[in-house]
Amino acid sequence: MNLEFSPEEIAFRDEVRTFIEENYPKELKGKGSREDLSKEEFLAWHQILGEKGWSVPSWPVEYGGTGWTPTQKYIWSEENARADTIMPLPFGVAMVGPVIYTFGNEEQKAKHLPGIRNGTVWWSQGYSEPGAGSDLAGLKTTAVRDGDHYVINGQKTWTTLAQHGDWGFFLCRTDPTAKKKQEGISFILVDMNSPGLEVKPIITVDGGHEVNEVWLTDVRVPVENLIGEENKGWTYAKFLLQHERSGIAGVARSKRGIERLREIAANQLDNGKPLLENKDFADKISQLEIDLTALEFTELRSLAGESAGKGPGLESSLLKIKGTEIQQRLTELVLEAAGNYASPYFRGFPEEGGNTFPIGPEFAHQAAPTYFNMRKTSIYGGSNEIQRNIIAKAVLGL
Repeated sequence: MNLEFSPEEIAFRDEVRTFIEENYPKELKGKGSREDLSKEEFLAWHQILGEKGWSVPSWPVEYGGTGWTPTQKYIWSEENARADTIMPLPFGVAMVGPVIYTFGNEEQKAKHLPGIRNGTVWWSQGYSEPGAGSDLAGLKTTAVRDGDHYVINGQKTWTTLAQHGDWGFFLCRTDPTAKKKQEGISFILVDMNSPGLEVKPIITVDGGHEVNEVWLTDVRVPVENLIGEENKGWTYAKFLLQHERSGIAGVARSKRGIERLREIAANQLDNGKPLLENKDFADKISQLEIDLTALEFTELRSLAGESAGKGPGLESSLLKIKGTEIQQRLTELVLEAAGNYASPYFRGFPEEGGNTFPIGPEFAHQAAPTYFNMRKTSIYGGSNEIQRNIIAKAVLGL
């Protein structure tokens, strides 16, 4: 594989870099992607990219995609990671959008795709339930046909940032008599402002409000919001999850994370010497870089396959497993570098007026919350154990 950029690709990289430098909102610089951002802050860069025509680079050109090559998409990810931008959230762009343009009818495409592209409509995902997470097909939320509406009742959980949601895509059981639990499930679009729909916050162990419960009580949804065929939702759900898993890998962001880790280790002292001179710690960083490089090649092969008209396949499971493991190891090493200063209960001493001031190096202040938050990455999008089962069945025939 030739990893040298052509003159045209270098020109594209410079164009992207200049555009980000000149157009990324100044008030967002240095914030990264955090759950405490406002809805407007989350969507600001997305809307700028929508105006430029760069918000959905992986979509087909006829639906607003850029037509970029795999290398251009790679450069795009690299440059955004380098600038630490807040990228368009995946729920619309990488998840429900591809489902709509692949399986939806023309009316649904015309109604929903522009808002996803432009960042004017916030989408939420209604998949997991209290008793149906990794075993998603065991879901119990029902959608009963009543004339030209479905009446939906049930509960969804871990619904990320649903407090901002305008629309949601929900898996509902429309045929409770189906012989197999994967059958009888439908994929339905729901207005999040519908009467009977309630969003309740779940405060995570790091103290953030990132996820929610969504309760649906006699929520009436027009039948026209059904995607594809009734009782075929499992097919669309699997298609969506393949796209989601590919995006979870986060190779470019992890590369930037390792660069930051090296900077931290070069400045953090360990027995009077930079931590980076500690052989054991340096070895851990090197092994992480090796694993990330291998993952990067897998991602590039996946991008090349998509450009050749192949949808995400088993590579999405491989990317998801290894990508999330790398992300978690990265936060563990930051936590290790921070040492005692990373204690989540040791943020500062009370000062006059009731204010508190953080103690220790700045990077340590978010080390523990980030570590706790990243425990979830190996679970969402289908747990890593489930991904290994998928690979075993497809490749090994087990």
